[in-house]
Amino acid sequence: MKKFGTLLLTGALALSLAACSGGGTKEAGTKDADAGKTASTYPEKPIVIVAPSGAGGGWDLTARATAKVLGETKLVDKSITVENKPGGGGAVFLAEYATKDKDNQYKLFISSPPILINNDKKEGNSPYGYNDTTPLAQLTRDYGALVVKEDSPFTDLKSALDAIKADPTKVTLAGGSAPGSMDHLVGILPAFKYGIDPKSVKYVSYDGGGEAIAALLGGNADIIATDASSVGEYVKAGKVRVLAVSSTERLGGVLAEVPTYKEAGVDAEFTIWRGIFGPKEMSEDAFGYWDEKLKAMSETEEWKSELEKNGWESEFKNADDFKTFLDEQDKLIIELLTALDMQK
Repeated sequence: MKKFGTLLLTGALALSLAACSGGGTKEAGTKDADAGKTASTYPEKPIVIVAPSGAGGGWDLTARATAKVLGETKLVDKSITVENKPGGGGAVFLAEYATKDKDNQYKLFISSPPILINNDKKEGNSPYGYNDTTPLAQLTRDYGALVVKEDSPFTDLKSALDAIKADPTKVTLAGGSAPGSMDHLVGILPAFKYGIDPKSVKYVSYDGGGEAIAALLGGNADIIATDASSVGEYVKAGKVRVLAVSSTERLGGVLAEVPTYKEAGVDAEFTIWRGIFGPKEMSEDAFGYWDEKLKAMSETEEWKSELEKNGWESEFKNADDFKTFLDEQDKLIIELLTALDMQK
């Protein structure tokens, strides 16, 4: 048990990711008369960024912010649209993407720790993971939050955990990802550290944070585990209360008065990264294009404004650094799931 707590804490503190180098060997372009070199013509048509979830969650917000800034700053001169493809915490989309779109470099997607977890866990295992893609960049860092309705009887984290400990069947924890995946880990981590068997916690999964919040507001869940950045508007509207956040320090904005897990008496932390990925068989032209454009985007005032508006921390990693980090994190996720007896 002690090992599990240490592994969860270690893995959670680190969760952020990085990218592959180029993928395919296809060439696209025309001859540059002056330099005598092949000049890239990519992109030649509109681009799609997929959020593998419903609207309103962290993936959706990140995809839309990325598309917006790339367009507004004219860094990308082709139109960019965002599509939502919910199902299995991203696993349904990835299965299609890794097979049918493996060389479609006009379709990118947003993901986070579930791309590792879904591939490494035993139940509901996805045969596809980050190695079936080309990681392009890590964009943000976020944290988890435990959220209840404004009129919930749970006034703080301890009261919620006490109720779960007394009778786990009477408290429903929900999240926007499948059992064994990110929201589940965010929710059961404090329960485990509080002395509750994580396997006893009643967890219900939804396709994305937006659906999880809808379940909470509709009375179909008592608590949800979700991204801290996705609940601000509901807090402002007086619809929900945040019991605690998984950050190392208190967050700003509307969550400034919300305690961390540790401040609430539970020694645990969990960091959520989000990144952007392309197809495995991506051409060198396309890979180089996105490596350059995404770094440039991360340095714009427009992107910094999106970070502030959404309550995200800046955590940019280029393709090479992102891929290296993903390799390291995959090992840690396997250790975490092994401790939960949920590894494949």
